[in-house]
Amino acid sequence: MHKLIITAALVGAEVTRLDHPRLPITPQEIAQAAYEAYQAGASIIHLHVRKPDGTPTQDREVFRETITRIRERCDAIIQVSTGGAVGMTPEERLAPVSLRPEMATMTTGSVNFGDEVFYNHPQDIELFARRMGEYGVKPEVEVFDTGMIASALRLVNKGLLAPPLHFNLVMGVPGGIPGTPKDLLHMVESLPLGSTWSVAGIGKAQLTLGVMAIILGGHVRVGFEDNIYYAKGVLADSNAQLVERIARLGRELGREAASPAEARELLGLKKST
Repeated sequence: MHKLIITAALVGAEVTRLDHPRLPITPQEIAQAAYEAYQAGASIIHLHVRKPDGTPTQDREVFRETITRIRERCDAIIQVSTGGAVGMTPEERLAPVSLRPEMATMTTGSVNFGDEVFYNHPQDIELFARRMGEYGVKPEVEVFDTGMIASALRLVNKGLLAPPLHFNLVMGVPGGIPGTPKDLLHMVESLPLGSTWSVAGIGKAQLTLGVMAIILGGHVRVGFEDNIYYAKGVLADSNAQLVERIARLGRELGREAASPAEARELLGLKKST
């Protein structure tokens, strides 16, 4: 079986220092967390950034500084988030794509997100697909339910996305598909043939679904964006600790962690300069 691609989602837009005192916030802190995650086995860094006060931002220059600092330390694949934070405009969310990272996330539908709504109008989704195509950025199709898989296939039919697609199955968000083994099997069986996929289990679903993904031939996303705990009631020491655990489990189940170069080959990427 092919090697395991581990994505480290270091900070997200929702978690605060009140939730976890070691949450990386500044470009320097995020870059150091990215390097530690890379050393532990991550080949993709899923990147959100924050303002100095800790609030989420899609500021292009903050992304630029953070990406530069990460690239000074390692050759991990940079995957910028275009999810941003709930309430941001499409143009705000798209700002870091102009930096031409190797990958960017693209959510193909709207979803209730706890007490809020993560809104993605069909016209905006098409805009995201066109913009990523213009900049040569590979989309990671973020899906919170099976209907979003069908939406991605409609973009293929319109010539806005080119297969094979890479999906991230985000599971366990209140309002989205539950983070259960049964639901993961349903999601995987709904994917088009030839796709690659990873799973991002939210909260307590992270470890269970991660192990299932290893067994099923998928890939895994871990990190403070999705889960801040190592065990029930026990905060993880770092993002790297969560990466190290899934890398160890991968080895024990016969799937070594992919290097960035190996992940690029599996995903059909060309390293950016």
